[in-house]
Amino acid sequence: MTVQRWLTVAAVAGIAAVALGSITARAHHSSAPFYDATKKAESMGPVTKLLIKNPHSFLYFKGPNPAGQEVEWQVELGGGASLARTGWTAETLKPGTIVKVSGQPSRAEGSWGMCCAKITHPDGSPIVAGGRVTEEQQPPR
Repeated sequence: MTVQRWLTVAAVAGIAAVALGSITARAHHSSAPFYDATKKAESMGPVTKLLIKNPHSFLYFKGPNPAGQEVEWQVELGGGASLARTGWTAETLKPGTIVKVSGQPSRAEGSWGMCCAKITHPDGSPIVAGGRVTEEQQPPR
């Protein structure tokens, strides 16, 4: 292979790497358009399901909304790899486990979602031994 051909192949490979990298970088989004950082939602109830996956995991539980009606809440969590590093597994919160959750409520009218949540046992103890129970703070804009 000639030097010119090697340079062409290297250039094409470099362009492809940059293009693929920008696609994944653009796919991640801020939670600001979807959740209201100026408000707080709180509820407590039994887990219905925990889905650990990438790019975001989700916890579902039944609990009262601010009007006192029982609804199924959807809590957006970090990716599966991030949760695994802190000790979470698919078995961490089995259906029926009572959790206490507080976080930023969904902006979508009529939906019952939260993100950036503090998730604990009803007594305030951490879900995972040694796990943090403080809410994630969003960086200033």
